Amino acid sequence: MAEINRSTNILTAGTGTDSGDEVMASKTKIYFVMEYVKGGELFNKVQKGKLKEQEARKYFQQLISAVDFCHSRGVYHRDLKPENLLLDVNEDLKVSGFGLNALPEQFRQDDLLRTTSGTLAYVAPEVIVKKGYDGAKADIWSCGIILFVLMAGYLPFHDPNLMVMYGKIYRGEFKCPPWFSPTAVKLISYLLNPNPKARIPIPRLMEVPWFKKGFQRQSPAVQDDEINLVDVDFAFEASQDELKSTSTESKPMCLNAFDIISHSSRLNLSGLFEKENVKKAESRFTFTKPAGSIISKLEEIVRVLRFNVKKRGDSKMKM
Repeated sequence: MAEINRSTNILTAGTGTDSGDEVMASKTKIYFVMEYVKGGELFNKVQKGKLKEQEARKYFQQLISAVDFCHSRGVYHRDLKPENLLLDVNEDLKVSGFGLNALPEQFRQDDLLRTTSGTLAYVAPEVIVKKGYDGAKADIWSCGIILFVLMAGYLPFHDPNLMVMYGKIYRGEFKCPPWFSPTAVKLISYLLNPNPKARIPIPRLMEVPWFKKGFQRQSPAVQDDEINLVDVDFAFEASQDELKSTSTESKPMCLNAFDIISHSSRLNLSGLFEKENVKKAESRFTFTKPAGSIISKLEEIVRVLRFNVKKRGDSKMKM
């Protein structure tokens, strides 16, 4: 029996970003907006001991609902664990920690992921072998580990020898404790099937009697098409008259603090992740004058040099 300790990401990180936070910036300030989740991590509750089956079922139902919603949008979490599950003031579960998530553009032509990512104790066996894996099936395995941990109070796969632990995960060797109900044992065996093709998918999982008991599907409060984003600079500084007069036509690009950082050679970290000489060399300048007057002055100069000039609006010029 293994004591539950805080897990860390010991596998290679993915390329996703944590979508639990919102970052905004004005010309002088950077704002981080995060939801306050009063109940903290589900991990803290599990660390005090195993949960009753009814309570574990409630959290598991909410987890599967959240994961199903993510999958329907083409997002695969890849690091599901109690540390990334939060509880709000009503003790309802919220999924966080999307730093390793995979998006549709990361898939190969065979619709499989290749990046080894996640936390070993919760990661699916097909992720470890690095032969390509289905992000949805990998998340289902992690959900099975979480359900086991909630009800048992310890991990199903554990060994001081890392290679032995790898072998147990790969072969799906685990044993449920005697206090698990027969229906819960059966469900967990479906979830922790080492063969991803035979692992139960979410639609079938939601039809399992153990899962359906007391389950109420909830629709998300905000649909994607209801979200309306506006330029951050306008939100902080512009007057209503300026907002009304703003044209939807081509306009100069506004640089916020993050844009400026990304173009700074001293602070640019792309060299750690990208091959050299991938991007063409470029120079950027900032001006206090309006874009239109800068373009007009450039046009005067380049015509003297007999350049052909094509203008589009007051902010774009091709020489």
